[in-house]
Amino acid sequence: MSENPTACLLVIGNEVLSGRTQDANLNYVAKRLGELGIALREARVIPDVPAVIIGTVNEIRARFDHVFTTGGIGPTHDDITSECISAAFGVPWEIHQEAFAKMNAAYKTGDFNAARQRMATMPRGATLIETTASIAPGFSIGNVHVLAGVPRIMQAQFEAVAATLQGGLPIIMRAVHGKGVLEGAIAAGLSAIQDRYKTLDIGSYPYYRPAGGGVAIVAKGTDAPAAEAAIREVAALMQELGGSPVPGEPPA
Repeated sequence: MSENPTACLLVIGNEVLSGRTQDANLNYVAKRLGELGIALREARVIPDVPAVIIGTVNEIRARFDHVFTTGGIGPTHDDITSECISAAFGVPWEIHQEAFAKMNAAYKTGDFNAARQRMATMPRGATLIETTASIAPGFSIGNVHVLAGVPRIMQAQFEAVAATLQGGLPIIMRAVHGKGVLEGAIAAGLSAIQDRYKTLDIGSYPYYRPAGGGVAIVAKGTDAPAAEAAIREVAALMQELGGSPVPGEPPA
């Protein structure tokens, strides 16, 4: 694949690691980054532990062009992402005057309490990520973009950030699935196709349905003609093996 900007997604929250909450943000972020021409290279889920958040943020912000975090910027005691980002950057965690003024104006008199004021407390130098989806904003500092964990709000905040990002060529996917084709049978031929298309990532994904199983092959990269050519070769290989290739992903 070409040298597109890179990104890492950091999902922060004990509730995800415990299984109580199912993360719904990774799929959205991965797809949208691909459309923007930014390659999502890693995604991690970490707990609400200050040392872990600070260490992980500092590690990955040095390795990737963009870091997106989700979760931990609400009003409760376990929402510690913002203060940990401050520590990671070595700057004070303080009231963001613009955020404070806007939130104070948005709440009814007396409702903008100390807990809610935490959501207007950010690393010094942070830039607000504002949307109509939430009174409380996210923020960016350096190459780190701090978003809410609630999917509806996260998506709105992500789109606000996306409008400011410089991407590369869109990362596209082409797929074919073969009914009755098993991974073990296609493996050698698929490896040879991957060797011929080194600029692509070619993945193999078996599936099982009541009407019968098979394997889906997906070619991903920035070169659409190459991806289409690779998938045509995969379809021919499936046919040679007695399968029935069908363009696209298998139906759910």
